[in-house]
Amino acid sequence: MRSKIVAGNWKMNKNLAETEALVIELEAKLPNTDAEVMVSPTFVNLASAVSKLQGSKIKVIAQNMHNAESGAYTGEISADMLLNIGIDTVILGHSERRAYFGETDEILATKVKAALAKNMQIMFCFGEELNDRKSDNHFKVVESQLRNALFDLDPSAWSSIILAYEPVWAIGTGETASPEQAQEMHAFIRKTIANAFNNEIAENVSILYGGSVKPGNAKEIFSKPDVDGGLIGGAALVADDFVAIINGI
Repeated sequence: MRSKIVAGNWKMNKNLAETEALVIELEAKLPNTDAEVMVSPTFVNLASAVSKLQGSKIKVIAQNMHNAESGAYTGEISADMLLNIGIDTVILGHSERRAYFGETDEILATKVKAALAKNMQIMFCFGEELNDRKSDNHFKVVESQLRNALFDLDPSAWSSIILAYEPVWAIGTGETASPEQAQEMHAFIRKTIANAFNNEIAENVSILYGGSVKPGNAKEIFSKPDVDGGLIGGAALVADDFVAIINGI
C-alpha cells in the first residue's frame, strides 16, 4: 500500500527564528492523519528544525544535495552532511533547480545514484513547461525525464523513490492543473513505470502533485485515485493553510 504524503517545500524562505516558530506552530496544530507530513526548510535551518521536531510525526527533508561525497564544491552539501544532522530524505530535480541552476536529467541521474548509495529516500520532481503542454508534448517530456534519470535503476531502488509531478506552468503562478488533468498525468506516469519495470512497482510508488495546491482545491485533487498527496510551495509557509491541505488528504 503506497503512502499518502504532504510535503512542504519552503524554498529560500524563513530565517532561523521564523523557521523555529513555524515548525513549533505546525507541530501544535498537526491534525490526526495517516498521511506522512514533511517540511523542507533552507539548508542553514535544517538542523534546528530537526531538533525542534524531535519525536514529532513531522519529518524534515532537504531541498537538494550534491552528487559528490566531498571535495572542492564551494557552496554545496553532501549526502553525508545531511545524514549527520538527521536528514535521510532529499528533494531532487525541482523545476527551479532545472531552470535556474542548469540541472539536466544527466546531472540528476548522478544525484539520484549518490543518494541511493547512502540509503537516502528521494523525492524526485519532474514536469512539463507551458509550451510543452500547449504543443501536446507533455506526456513525451514527462516520460523522457523519468527515463533519463530513473529507468536504469535496479528495481529494488524504487522502494526509496517518491515521485512529484509538477506542471511547471502551475508553480507560483496561481494556475493549477484541473483535478482531471492531474489524474490523467498521474495515471500515465504509473502506466509508464509499469511498462518499464512492473505493475507492483508502479502501484506502490507514491506520486505527489506539485502545482499551486491550496486549501480550497486540495481535497478534490487528492481525491483522485492516482494522486497520493502533494508537494506544497507557498501554502506550506502558513501553518493554517498547510494544516488545511493536510486535512484534505
